[in-house]
Parts: sequence; C-alpha cells; structure tokens
Amino acid sequence: MRLLGIDACILVEYAGLNPFGGLRSESIPRAGCPVVNLRQTLDDLTRNGYSVCIVEEVQGPTQARARKGRFIAGHAHPGSPYVFGLIGVDHDLDFPEPMPVVGISRSAKGYCIVSVLETMKTYSAEDGLTEEALVTKLRTCRCHHLFLHASLKHNSSGTCRWGEFGEGGLVWGECRARHFEWFEGNPVNELLFKVKELYGLDDEVTFRNVTVSSENRPRPLHLGTATQIGAIPTEGIPCLLKVLLPSNCTGLSVLYVRDLLLNPPAYVIASTIQATCKLMSNVPCSIPDFTCISSAKLVKLLEQREANHIEFCKIKSVGDEILQMYRNSELIEILKLLMDPTWVATGLKVDFETLVSECEWVSCRVGETISLDGETDQKISSYTAIPNDFFEDMESSWKGRVKRIHLEEAFAQVERAAEALSLAVTEDFFPIISRIKATVAPLGGPKGEILYAREHEAVWFRGKRFAPAVWAGTPGEEQIKRLRPAVDSKGRKVGEEWFTTMKVEDALTRYHVAGAQAKARVLELLRKLSAELETKINILVFASMLLVIAKALFAHVSEGRRRKWVFPTLAQFNRSKDTEPLDGTDRMKITGLSPYWFDIVQGSAVQNTVDMQSLFLLTGPNGGGKSSLLRSICAAALLGICGFMVPAESALIPHFDSIMLHMKSYDSPADGKSSFQIEMSEIRSLITGATSRSLVLVDEICRGTETAKGTCIAGSIVETLDKVGCLGIVSSHLHGIFNLPLTTKNIVYKAMGTEYIDGQTRPTWKLIDGICKESLAFETAQKEGISETIIQRAEELYFSVYAKDAFSGRNDKKLEMFTSDIHVNTSDEASDQLSSIRKRSIHSKIDSTNRMEILLKEVESAVTLICQKKLIELYKKKNTSELAEVNCVLIAAREQPPPSTIGSSSVYVMLRPDKKLYVGETDDLEGRVCAHRSKEGMQNATFLYFLVPGKSMACQLETLLINQLPNQGFQLSNIADGKHRNFGTSNLSLESLVLNR
Repeated sequence: MRLLGIDACILVEYAGLNPFGGLRSESIPRAGCPVVNLRQTLDDLTRNGYSVCIVEEVQGPTQARARKGRFIAGHAHPGSPYVFGLIGVDHDLDFPEPMPVVGISRSAKGYCIVSVLETMKTYSAEDGLTEEALVTKLRTCRCHHLFLHASLKHNSSGTCRWGEFGEGGLVWGECRARHFEWFEGNPVNELLFKVKELYGLDDEVTFRNVTVSSENRPRPLHLGTATQIGAIPTEGIPCLLKVLLPSNCTGLSVLYVRDLLLNPPAYVIASTIQATCKLMSNVPCSIPDFTCISSAKLVKLLEQREANHIEFCKIKSVGDEILQMYRNSELIEILKLLMDPTWVATGLKVDFETLVSECEWVSCRVGETISLDGETDQKISSYTAIPNDFFEDMESSWKGRVKRIHLEEAFAQVERAAEALSLAVTEDFFPIISRIKATVAPLGGPKGEILYAREHEAVWFRGKRFAPAVWAGTPGEEQIKRLRPAVDSKGRKVGEEWFTTMKVEDALTRYHVAGAQAKARVLELLRKLSAELETKINILVFASMLLVIAKALFAHVSEGRRRKWVFPTLAQFNRSKDTEPLDGTDRMKITGLSPYWFDIVQGSAVQNTVDMQSLFLLTGPNGGGKSSLLRSICAAALLGICGFMVPAESALIPHFDSIMLHMKSYDSPADGKSSFQIEMSEIRSLITGATSRSLVLVDEICRGTETAKGTCIAGSIVETLDKVGCLGIVSSHLHGIFNLPLTTKNIVYKAMGTEYIDGQTRPTWKLIDGICKESLAFETAQKEGISETIIQRAEELYFSVYAKDAFSGRNDKKLEMFTSDIHVNTSDEASDQLSSIRKRSIHSKIDSTNRMEILLKEVESAVTLICQKKLIELYKKKNTSELAEVNCVLIAAREQPPPSTIGSSSVYVMLRPDKKLYVGETDDLEGRVCAHRSKEGMQNATFLYFLVPGKSMACQLETLLINQLPNQGFQLSNIADGKHRNFGTSNLSLESLVLNR
C-alpha cells in the first residue's frame, strides 16, 4: 500500500508508519506499508475515526506503458472494519462495537435521538428525552457522524442563537466539541438518506426499525446521576460496574449491563430479569460457557461472505448452548425468561419454539460442513524427503476447515501430488546428497542439502562445490547434470547456490495447482455456508444476544452472592403521577444498606436503614456520610428497578419512573457559567422531570451562592418537591432553612448522627431522626492540614459573630438514633434426610466405546458410596447435626459451576485427559476450575463435585477419597496429598463397597 501527500501524513500520524520521500522541503510526503500489514494499518486508521476506501490493482498481464486498472475493493469505517480476506485466515478478528450515525432533533415531547447502524442495517428513534439524558447518551456513544436538525436552533427563549440562554446549553456544549453537520426535513427519513449517501448504499437498501416502545419505562439517567454513581466511569467516583460484575467479566456483557443501568427497563422486564437472577442463584447444575459474539460482527461477516471456520465454530457453539439450556430441566425456565429481555435489547420478537428449532438447524448445518475440534482425518502431508515446514505452510491454510467428506477428490489430488513431489525430490536430489556425504575432504569440501525456500514456496537443492572435477560416471553425476539454477516467479535467478530440476519443478507446479484447487473448494463451501446462515441472521443475532445477557446475569448473581447482596422486593407504584398519596403503600424501605463500593464480606461498611415515604431534609457534619448515603440509596434504587441484587439485608423498592441524583457542580468557563449557574440548570431539570413516582436526591443544595438567598432558594425548592410528592432526600448545611416559614406537608427531618468521645464530636455515619447543626468544619479543616493558627483565628471569628447561635446550638436536644424493628419471616423446612437416602444403582446402559463416560460413571459411583458411608458414620456418632447427602454434579467441558457453589465448601474430582484423577476441596469452585483449566492440556477437563457442610468436612472427605480411590483401581495424580492427614487410611472399611468395573 502506498500513499502520497496528506494521506501519507495521516498514515504516519495515526498508523505509525515510517515516512519516506526525501528530506527537501519541496519533496512530496510519501508513506506505505506491506500487504501483510494492511489490516493493522486500516484498524489503526478507523480506530482514530477515519473512513478508508481500499483501491486495488487489476491482476493480470498489462501492456508496456499502459495505465494500470484499479477497482474499489471495499470500505472500512469506524466500528466497521475491513474484513476482505478474513475467510482464508486461521485467526479471529477483534471486531469493535459498531459506531452509529446519530441525528438529534427537537419536538414537542422533548429531544429526539435517531441512531442508524449501517453494519446492522437498523435504526432506532427515541423521543421525549430531557437535555441531561440526551447528553448522557452522547457521552456514552462513539458515533461515526453527528447530524443536528434545524429544530435545535430555536430554544425555549425564542432565539436562534442556540445555547445562549436557558435550555439547550448543555447539549450545545456537548455537540460543539464534535464535528457535526446540520440537516432539515423529517429527521428519520433524512438521516437514512444521509447514511446511504455516506456509505455509498443503493436506494433499494432498507433499514429495519428496532425501536422498543419507551412506554412505562423509567426515564434514562441524567449525566450527573450516571457519573456520580459510576455507571459511567468517572475519576474519583466508585465504579458501580466494577462491583456489579466480577473482574473476569468483560466485553459485551459489561456493555449490556451498562446500557441497562443507563436506560432502566419497564417494570415487567425488570421483574423478569429479577426472576431470572433468582433462578440462576439457586440452579444446582453446571452452566454453559456462554459464547458471546458481537451482532455486528455476525452480520458483517455473513453478509460479506467472509466468515471463516473459527467464526462458524462460534456460531455452532451459540446454537449448542441454546439447545443445552433447552434440554436441561433446570435451565429451560431461565431460557424462557430471557426471551423478553433479549427482545428489548435487539428489537427482534422471536417465538421460543422457533428459536430452539432454528438453533438446532444452525448447529446441525454447521456441524455437517465445518471440521470441528478433535477430528483427525486431515493431517498435514509428511514425507522424509521434504522439509515439514513446506507442507505445514502449504496445507494449513485450508486443511482442518471443512469436513473431508466434502473434499475427497481434492484431498486425493493433493496427496497424489505430494507423493509425486516427494518422489521427484528423492530421485533428483538424494543421489547428490549421498554423493556429498560419501566425499571425504578437508575444509572447503562439497556441501549440499534440501531446503524449503519459504519466500518462493518451493523445495530446492542448495549446495556448492559439489560438481566433480572429472566426470567418471560415478553415482550422482547424472542427477548433477540435470540441475539448473532456481528462478523466482518473474524468471530471475534466485542465487548462486539454489538449484532445481525440470521434474521437481513440474511436481511443485502440480502440487501447488492441486492445493490451490482444494483451497478454492474450501472457500467456496465456506461462502456457501455463509449465504445459508445469512437467511437466519435474525435468529443468530437474537441467540447471541441472549447468551450475552445470560452471561451478564450469571456473572452478576455470582458476584452478588459473594458480596452477600440480596434481591429486593420490586413493587409498582399505586399512586398516579398527579396524586399525592401518603397512605404508606408507596414507600421505599432498605434495611442494612451498605455503600455499594464496600465489600460487606470484609465487614468494613456502616449499615443504615432507610424507611422513606416522602421527602427527607437531611443535615449532618462534614464527613458525616451524607453524600455517601445519597450515592448508596441512588445505586440501590437503580439496581432494584433494573432487576439486580442490592447491597442490603432486605429491601422494598418501588419501580420509580425516574431516579435523579444531583451532587457537587463545577463551573464551565467554556460556556461562561459559574458553578451556581450549572447547579441551578441541573436543579431545574430535576424539578421539571420529577413526579410523585420519582426518586430525587440533592446533595448540599445551593452551596455555591450567598447564604441568605441561597437558603431561601433551597427552601422554595424543598416546598416544590414536597408539593410534587416525590420520594427523595435534600441535604444541606444551610441551617437557616429551618427558620423559614416553609409550607410543607410531608417533609421528614433526618440527620447523620454524631457522638462525643474523649471530649470530641465524631460522626457515626448513621442515619437518625432530627436535625444536626454541628458541621465539624474546624475539625475537618485541621484534619486536612490547615495550620493551627488559621483554625484558632477562625474559631475566634466564629464565636465573635455567632456566639449566641453557637451556645444555643449546644443546648439543642441530643439527637437519638433512628431504629426500626426488623421482622423476618422464615419457614424451617423439615428435613429427614436419613430416611430419604436411597440406594443408587451403579448399573447403566453406556456405550462401550465411550471410555471416558464409563470412567465418569465409575468415579461418580465410587465417590458417592465412599463419602456417603463416611457421612452416615459421622451422623451415627453425633458428629453432625444433620445427615448430608452426596449429590454429585457434572461440570463438562465448556461448562462452569453454577452461582449456588459460591461461598459453599465442596469436594471435587477432576478427570484429566490422561484418565488420571485429581481430588481437591475448595470454597471457590469457580476459581479452582478456572485455575485447573488454565494449565496446558487441561482446557477441556471434566469435573465432578458435591457440596458439603463446612470446610472441615470437605478436608476430611478430600483425604478420604485420595486414600481410598486408588484401592478401587483408580489412578490419582495427587495421591501424595493424602499423606498430610490420616482420614481414610484405616477407619473406613470398604468391604461392603462393590463396584462394577
């Protein structure tokens, strides 16, 4: 690839290529890269926002001085990489998330955003957005092109100078930092026209509307809310996504959870997600690996006919995992529940039975064509006369991709050609090699060897000083006479030491032709399969997204159980938007609430109980926990209305129509606005969007202006929110607000508690009833390093002006801690496990050819009988209060332990590929399985496990199995571990255990 001028400068700047073209100032800038680096160069350019048109030369002979023919081979755009030629490679493509073309307009309902994905051929339109919600969407979306509709030029102030006054300034500030273009007309139709123009699409190309109705859905999060709880990663703010999912959960699953938090679902979908998570939390069986494929990648590769065998194997895995869930009695309900959340995420409505039947067809069709792992009928050719690297390079590009049954004739031709090449090399080169080896000469004697010339894809003889001084008819002379200099594809002599013969060249040509025909046939079959699967693209997109959601929810449940979070009770509001309730039915009660960024397991969090039926007016000292409490409540409420687990002991959360959090504001010099202006702009948005079904949280209201007027503004805002009837908290240090003649009905005064220890006031970080006028300002300043001189002078000034208030404040009634009784209804399940234990037969009808399955059944029977006998013995000795039953669960290859194993002690047996067993115990089964499978050769290891009551019991049974399984004829890889303890060496008689082996 070669470029000139400004294009060359762009390559140097953004693709890291070396410049060339001379050092003189008048020299034309030049840059380029070899063909092998083309894909990386294109990826670098698109990653930096450039669109690239790829032009190739027409191959074939041309006349001298004739202009070269060129054609457009394809385009690469940000989010839509260049995939030409991917079908022939043996590696995966790192496919970025697609970047939409975005159009923004204004209507009577509010702001409207239209998003068009050229890769997917889809569009969605979302209307009625607030200014803050629109900015949030822009901030979290990397768009390819941004178009602004002419309707934006007219704002609420009636001026065409957009962003100068009032509403629209926030959007303008976000948009003017990007490149954008104006457009007019119908926003959807005109934007689709612009997309076709941008990407060079025909007018006949249609785009599918995937807009999901926003009716009954909570409003999208404001930018301030999303950043202050870390739904959008923000420096200095604890990231909600990092605690919501385990650290090993990345990619598409994280993006799904982030989008769900930013755009909370309707009550029905949230309830479905929660019901799904509850089932996942208790499922006892192993779960699929959940193959995640980008929908855009699926569409692009199948549409361009560039899907290779690796992608087809992934597509088959998607179908297989759907079928695995369908055929498992414990996972099928989860599969059914995931249908509606997947519909919301994709805009595709698919019938359950249709999904299953189509996935079965896809899996079978791919399995019929693609060569899968473990098939050994396509070995690379190997002959002693030919260097192995030659056949590896020539055949690895097409073997192992398609089943041999479809290529029998091509395989036969390649094998015959390879044999003929080996024979030609043997006959023409071996006698010369033998002659050289038989020659005894001092230094400087003849040399020669058969080598693979990788650059020329040929096998040649390389030697020197091998021609005889006198031709005497000795062995090898005839072959030497046949040698001729080796030449490259353009007829140029390769070197003085490279030689070949006519027979070898003919054999090489025959072999290359046979290989090219075989490869062409492979690519033909792959493209044909792409065309067939493209007809099922909606099913594939739906199925792949379902697995992404399943992986995200399983990961969340696993992390939630580890952190000891709970599922809240999600309730619908009984009141309408315009009614004022206070009958106690529409409330939010969170017991044992912890800050989401603290790990409850580590016991470092202060828990609070929040029982909210109206608006709280919250006071408290600096560092008393007001901001942390608001952030924690906001996160818990958001997680609840999305169907997730929450960091609490119990929770009742109504399905809010919006959750809005306002915290500290900064000035915006670019917009010419002070911090107080920014704060008032955000407060305006909160008040405008608040209803009686909203949760509004405002931290330290009116902190950025003069105290007296700021107090009055804060009081008026509190009155307004009280009249709206929303739930929420307004925190403030403006204690003058309590002296204002406020007209409120439902305001409840709350405070962050303090206590006196060693003559000092310290925060307890507990929410209590009442008012706290202690700010701890001097203590906080001193703690942060302000000099003692400044602190003393500040105290003098304070008491000189506010002495009366200070002393009267000390006589205030001491605040009491707010407490509430918690009643938990539990039902004890009567369990007489001893009478329910039944004898299990170890006889089963097993295919005699499947030795691993036979071994699996034998191991399961031996483990069950050995451990159950030990447990019965311990129960009879009263060493255990309950008789535990051994229930072995299988974790097959490409499966994982269920979330129900988290925090539970278990004993496991790993079946290694060499038929040896490894016995272990753990409290982290998922981590232990991953650790074992990360070792070389253990990627597809199978496990059996069972849960036991406690670590001590697990250690006993582990040692018991290590010492007893070898007596039953099993080979263990960690038998030495049994010497660490004496359990199982003599105290268990196995005479009664009879195993059929």
